[in-house]
Amino acid sequence: MTVTASPVSDQEQSGPRTASTPGRPGKVRRLVPAAVAALSGVLLYASFPPRPLWWLAPLAFAVLGWVLRGRSWKAGLGLGYLFGLGFLLPLLVWTGVEVGPGPWVALVAVEAVFVALVGAGIALVSRLPAWPLWAAAVWIAGEAARARAPFGGFPWGKIAFGQADGIFLPLAAVGGTPVLGFAVVLCGFGLYDVARLAGEGRRTGTLRRGAALAALIGVAAPVAGALAARSLVSDRAEDGTATVAVVQGNVPRAGLEFNAQRRAVLDYHARETERLAERVREGKVARPDLVLWPENSSDVDPFADADAAAVIEDAAQAIGAPISVGGVVERGGRLYNEQILWDPAKGPVDTYDKRQVQPFGEYLPLRSLVGAINKNWTSMVRQDFSRGHEPGVFTMANAKVGLVTCYEAAFDWTVRSTVTDGAQMISVPSNNATFDRSEMTYQQLAMSRVRAVEHSRTVTVPVTSGVSAVIMPDGRITQRTGMFVADSLVQKVPLRSSRTPATRLGTLPELVLVLLAAGGLGQVAVSAARSRRARASEGDAQGRGQEATEQAG
Repeated sequence: MTVTASPVSDQEQSGPRTASTPGRPGKVRRLVPAAVAALSGVLLYASFPPRPLWWLAPLAFAVLGWVLRGRSWKAGLGLGYLFGLGFLLPLLVWTGVEVGPGPWVALVAVEAVFVALVGAGIALVSRLPAWPLWAAAVWIAGEAARARAPFGGFPWGKIAFGQADGIFLPLAAVGGTPVLGFAVVLCGFGLYDVARLAGEGRRTGTLRRGAALAALIGVAAPVAGALAARSLVSDRAEDGTATVAVVQGNVPRAGLEFNAQRRAVLDYHARETERLAERVREGKVARPDLVLWPENSSDVDPFADADAAAVIEDAAQAIGAPISVGGVVERGGRLYNEQILWDPAKGPVDTYDKRQVQPFGEYLPLRSLVGAINKNWTSMVRQDFSRGHEPGVFTMANAKVGLVTCYEAAFDWTVRSTVTDGAQMISVPSNNATFDRSEMTYQQLAMSRVRAVEHSRTVTVPVTSGVSAVIMPDGRITQRTGMFVADSLVQKVPLRSSRTPATRLGTLPELVLVLLAAGGLGQVAVSAARSRRARASEGDAQGRGQEATEQAG
């Protein structure tokens, strides 16, 4: 086989084409890329929890590379949309568990638009040398946009969140979810390029050395980087330890109707805490230094309801430790999703108001339009929650505990801000009862595992109905509960104060990757402009030549 360093060939520029069969309808041939795009999206979905099939993600992007490479931006737009539907429709099916398919389909239809735009961008940069690098950066730029708009963004489905069991996970400590996701996508596109160039070499007997080297680097560099980043992952205690209790009180019933029995939910959590206190007195478990309750564990406002306050007070005194209570609190005519630090001797001493409230779940954008479509939807969110403005770090016994309430775990900035504000461990109090036994709770649990490695902190996940868990700074789950059972977890966990590169750098890695994507698209735009000018100049020259010929005649 001859090895050359030739530039991009005409065959490479033309991109993938479906083989033609005599008599085969052209319409069927055109449907093949569309079907493959949708199925590769399903393959990406299959890589996400609760399945530990993280390695399917690079394969999904390898197939997507075959689908998009060398196509027009318009084809990339359509194929990208189909890929987005194949991925997001099954991933987000839990959003329609209690409210029906309408909101689920609408959410996916909007979110898939971002994937469609990414598909168009990937198709454009796929004609550049070392195209997997540019294409992976374009994907991360799309994730960055989706995490911010509309209505504050919806980062669910970031590639990083499907990698909690994978070899790439240590890269979260290097540059957070953008770098982790970039590595996975780059590896996938690199795999396709290696296979494409190898096949091309077998057919022609010539291997283009430069392109082959770039493709191999695209596969090897993410893996090598992940292996090197393992030195950043540690569960060693730096500031001592704390014995933590995570309480899962359960709910009377699944679905939206559990909110109708708010007092019962509070009683369940108080009862499970008192049961834990009894086990402590019997010497069956260690006495906790601090106790963590889930989001919505007291939807009865304890600042307005003396009976609810007394129930929490009794539970705190029974266990003899401060409790972080998830409450719904009205203050100044505004509603807040609030964590309340309840001391057994002093009562409530600190609060944290959720900052990233969930659109269409905790507040209703476009309320009049939504009401015109379906009045039942507006009745589910009768009053909008207001958002807090300060990070929450509770001092509980000897530990500084950062609070990231449920939906906030999907957002890079909310988690990082607790660590930069001094958190030595992180708690993600959540309420997943409204989503029944869907995959949602496992998807969110995987996010917390990624966050643990990203910031090198213990992460606890107290959930009303499960799955609650204790996660070490290296991403390992050491204890977990079942779903829709009352239970508690007690464990000594390490406290840490050092900062990973991801914590220190913040949004800088994401910004670099967005600029890289912009640079690739800029090269395409400049090349296209030059081609247009060249064609225009050639046309002018031909016109002048024809005019001169006519004059000479």
